[in-house]
Amino acid sequence: MNRTTNKRVRRARRKQGIRKDILGLPDRPRLSVFRSLNHVYAQVIDDLTGKTLASASTRDKGFPDKGAKMSEATAVGKLVAERAKEKGVSKVVFDRNGYLYHGRVKALADGAREAGLQF
Repeated sequence: MNRTTNKRVRRARRKQGIRKDILGLPDRPRLSVFRSLNHVYAQVIDDLTGKTLASASTRDKGFPDKGAKMSEATAVGKLVAERAKEKGVSKVVFDRNGYLYHGRVKALADGAREAGLQF
């Protein structure tokens, strides 16, 4: 196994360990974060129905901030929080998706908290 594959497998195992404890319910859906090399994506998901209630990413049309990756992640957090509040969601469960709670993942979470989501 090369280094990239090994890194991907280790993240998948961490993700499984996290997801067995986290469940997005209708009263408290799951805020899931995906971080690629260039972009950050966030979704608010109700796991019982399997529906995405709100989403935001740096690839959205008219995304307000095209600066440093950390500021983009904060802006995505604020944007997904605003969209979730429009749908009536104020409390979520944070799913870091196997990533360390550091850097862009933490910036997204802080942005969502600033915009009013509770977790």
